[in-house]
Amino acid sequence: MRIVITGASSGIGLALTRHFLERDAFVAALARRGELLQPLATEFPGKVSCYALDVCDASAIQLAASDFMARVGVPDIVIANAGVSVGTLTEYVEDIEAFQQVMDTNVLGMVKTFQPFLAAMRVAGNGKLVGIASVAGFRGLPGASAYSASKAAAITYLESLRVELRGSGIQVLTICPGYIKTPMTDINPYPMPFILEADEAARRIARIIERGTSFAIVPWQMALVGWVLQHLPNFIYDRLFANAPHKPRKTAQN
Repeated sequence: MRIVITGASSGIGLALTRHFLERDAFVAALARRGELLQPLATEFPGKVSCYALDVCDASAIQLAASDFMARVGVPDIVIANAGVSVGTLTEYVEDIEAFQQVMDTNVLGMVKTFQPFLAAMRVAGNGKLVGIASVAGFRGLPGASAYSASKAAAITYLESLRVELRGSGIQVLTICPGYIKTPMTDINPYPMPFILEADEAARRIARIIERGTSFAIVPWQMALVGWVLQHLPNFIYDRLFANAPHKPRKTAQN
């Protein structure tokens, strides 16, 4: 099996990379911090191709995709996992840059990850494109407007892509994690119900990918939380969350 994973240097991405490598897959591990990928290359020689790049850089991803496909073949699974989370407040002009970074990485980075592989996967007539979104995309969370907006956009983008590719043999999967213990969540100053260790989240996500479920929430308990949030009337939602703790206005990356 041939798999491409972005954001592979830590958190969910690293856990997924290790999960698939331990099951004898060939993996293209993409991340900005290339030095954090080197232990994987040492531990799994000949099985992992490491590419140090930013998913905002379309040319870099295209070069990595061409190299991986030339040496290993068309991937069976492409997982767009790279993402950033940062507390944002519209009133601060300096947060405009943070909004830009979050949207570029979490939404356009997903597009740029899938695009170089799509034509080859169409020819092959099979494969899975997996987007890691978030339960945070179900409602706008105070102090996390950029992150919530980016994940809502990712969910909608993945749905559009799924419909566009219907009948092509390519499946599009949307996976919405709740709280997963990663560097991204370590800075959260509030309770995180049903939080999972990254390794456990990776195992559950891998099972979802194997089944080909088009939309899934991890863990399942967060599906109940998400349903309640989506169906709360605005006047109740606003009252409940108006004074909720905010994520610090400092970037954390997975």
